[in-house]
Amino acid sequence: MQLYPQVDDGSVAIQCFFDDVSETFTYVLSDKATQRCAVIDPVLDYDPSSGCTSTQSINHVIEYIKHNQLKLEWILETHAHADHLTAAMHLKNTLQGNIVIGEHITAVQADFKHKFNLEGAFATNGEHFDRLVKDQDTLLLGKSPITVMALPGHTPACVAYQVNNHVFVGDTFMAEDVGTARCDFPGGDAKRLYASIQKLYALADTTNLYLCHDYPPAVAGATPRPYKFHTTIAQQKAHNIHVHTGISLEDFVAMREARDRALKMPRLVLPAIQLNIRAGALPPAEANGQSYFKIPITALK
Repeated sequence: MQLYPQVDDGSVAIQCFFDDVSETFTYVLSDKATQRCAVIDPVLDYDPSSGCTSTQSINHVIEYIKHNQLKLEWILETHAHADHLTAAMHLKNTLQGNIVIGEHITAVQADFKHKFNLEGAFATNGEHFDRLVKDQDTLLLGKSPITVMALPGHTPACVAYQVNNHVFVGDTFMAEDVGTARCDFPGGDAKRLYASIQKLYALADTTNLYLCHDYPPAVAGATPRPYKFHTTIAQQKAHNIHVHTGISLEDFVAMREARDRALKMPRLVLPAIQLNIRAGALPPAEANGQSYFKIPITALK
C-alpha cells in the first residue's frame, strides 16, 4: 500500500492510498473543521489461487483514520467494481460509517443475480447498502457538503462525489494516456458514458479529478511513467486519448465498442462482482458453514 502526499484546500483534506496489486486508489476525505471523514472505494485483499481474503491493505487506511482521530461518517462506492473486492463491510464493522452507492445498483444486482444464479433470498433492492443516492443528492460530511453526480455508462450505477473543487470520478475517466472506462459489462453503454463525460466537461477547467485506477501504458524501451491519481478537467479535455475536445459521439462510440470487444475480463471479476453487489458482505454460508463464490462457465466473455 503506497501513501501519496496529502491534498489540503483549507476546508477538506484528501489522503490517497494506492493498492499496487489491483492498481486501485482509495481516498480518505476529511472535513477539517469537524474531523469527520469519508472513505472512497476501499480495497479488500484477495488471493485468487487460495480464495483467501485479508485486510492488510485496508488496515493502513484504518490506522490513518485512528491516528488522525477522525470519525468515519461515509463509505462511498463509485460503483460495483469488477477489478477489486470492496472492503466496505470490514470498514463498517470496524469503524461504523454508512455504505453509499448509486441508486441503480438495483439493476446491477438483478443482472448478476441471474448470471450467477444467486440464492433466491438475495434481494435486488439495494438493501445491502445503507444509502442509495441519485443525481444531485447531497451528503453532509461535517460542514462540507458532498454532491452526487450520476455518471452511467461504465455501469448503470456509476456515480461521482464532488466536494468543493474536487470530484472523485470512479472509473469514468482514467489518466489521459489510458482513456476511459469500458462499457461492455451488463448495463454498460458507450453513448451514456459519452454523455456522462460531457456532464463532467461542463465543470470548470480547474476542477480536480481523482481517479479510481491507473494503468500506465507500456512503452517499448522505456520505464513506465509513475502512477497518477489526480488530473483536471482541462487536462482531460486537451489530452484524453479517447474523449478529448472535438471527439464526436459517433466516433467515441465506435472506438469504445471496438476496443471493448478486444478486452479480456478483469482478473478478479468473478469474485469481485459477487462480493461488491453485497456491499462487501460474504455470500451466506452453506450447510457446511463455508461461504462460496460461484464460477459460471462462459457466462462472462
